[in-house]
Amino acid sequence: MSKSISTEIAVIGAGSIGLSVAYYLVKDQRFRNVILIDPLDPMSLTSAQSGENYRNWWPHPVMTAFTNDGIDLLENIAAETDNRINMTRRGYSLVARNSIPEDLIKDLYHRYGQEGQHLIRIHEAGGNHSSYVAPVSAAWETAPTGVDVILDQDLIRRTFPTYAHDVSAILHVRRAGSISGQQLGMTMLDTIRAAGGQVVRGKVKAIEGASPFNLTVETADGRIDVVAERVVNAAGPMFKEVGAMLGEDIPVSCVYQQKIAFEDRYGAIPRNMPFTIDLDGQQLFWTDEEREILAEDPVTAKLLEPMVGGIHCRPDGAENGKWVKMGWAYNTRATDPNAEEPVDAQFPDSVLRAGSRLHPALKTYIGRLPRGSHHYGGYYTMTEENLPLIGPMKTKGAFMAGALSGFGTMAATITGSICAAWVGGTELPAYAHALSASRYEDKEFMAELTALNSTGVL
Repeated sequence: MSKSISTEIAVIGAGSIGLSVAYYLVKDQRFRNVILIDPLDPMSLTSAQSGENYRNWWPHPVMTAFTNDGIDLLENIAAETDNRINMTRRGYSLVARNSIPEDLIKDLYHRYGQEGQHLIRIHEAGGNHSSYVAPVSAAWETAPTGVDVILDQDLIRRTFPTYAHDVSAILHVRRAGSISGQQLGMTMLDTIRAAGGQVVRGKVKAIEGASPFNLTVETADGRIDVVAERVVNAAGPMFKEVGAMLGEDIPVSCVYQQKIAFEDRYGAIPRNMPFTIDLDGQQLFWTDEEREILAEDPVTAKLLEPMVGGIHCRPDGAENGKWVKMGWAYNTRATDPNAEEPVDAQFPDSVLRAGSRLHPALKTYIGRLPRGSHHYGGYYTMTEENLPLIGPMKTKGAFMAGALSGFGTMAATITGSICAAWVGGTELPAYAHALSASRYEDKEFMAELTALNSTGVL
């Protein structure tokens, strides 16, 4: 015999996005009867695999404004909770080997729009660099804003002595750093529960009707029928699947990306190093024997070809800790999130080889990662243009918040705030429609996105 419960709003998904939607529904929109539905514990699927970074550096000004607002909200939470979310801000260090990276600088001004004139500082060779603040402190409250473009190799060597000596340009994005995604989620969950919201541990099997909706939820104790006036699809990798239950085809795919974390026993990565990204592509070095083995498998054979840039590395954990995280989102093949995770056993070796081009001291770990190292991955649920989908669905009373490929943790707050505003019918930021499904009707805006040199995937 099934059990029946009613709610004002059912949020499907209890990852960072679902929790944030529910958080702002109760905090800003004053809803009380909100239910989160997920077959797993909160924050235990894709959100558990987050790189836990944030940045306001994006290919398009809409995404820059979106993440700037999200960082504002993260800073509010950090201030209100005595920094329970462990927010730091040493920035992002984007590294290149072009002596005069005019394309990068031009692109940078486009990313920051009209504010770029005030936010971008160029440090050329032989200049006075007194305005440049090295990333000594992790405190977000006192960190600089804007971007420092460092073209003086002497300044690069002094500030980042462990980088390879062929680095000739650095874009040091200052409004960027790290947070604890898990603590952010738990902070939100505490507020949701205190306001009367609840979590139902179960899988949504079917959705019928429209405002009110009838959700069939399968739990360990049997079926529950949930009657909801409104529904929010925040199902992460199951975003498209839940959309299909409403008879809608959401234009997203799921791409599996991987990371490694390990104890840096030899101190290869300084603890005060910013999140560092090698922008340049490269061809990995392999011995003849290794090349022969890799060539036997079509998947690994791709590692013999020229590879994209974007290898990233940062110290992880406490200031006095030893752990390091590395990632490289070179996979572009979409897969079914319901199938077995397509883990690539070669990935740890590949990312170390690639990363050691910029961080030579990492060569120590190639083929001999310390015991207890962690190789993990998660799905980037993404639109082709790599903008999220936040706002109303075609079905009356249904809303969505998803397609945050690799930036779910950093954009969770603003995504939840915007989606909650859509649900509550309150004021939206000027860019909200550009992040909703209505953008596909704006041919000029879509053409602008298509013309970009990058989609911002890291």
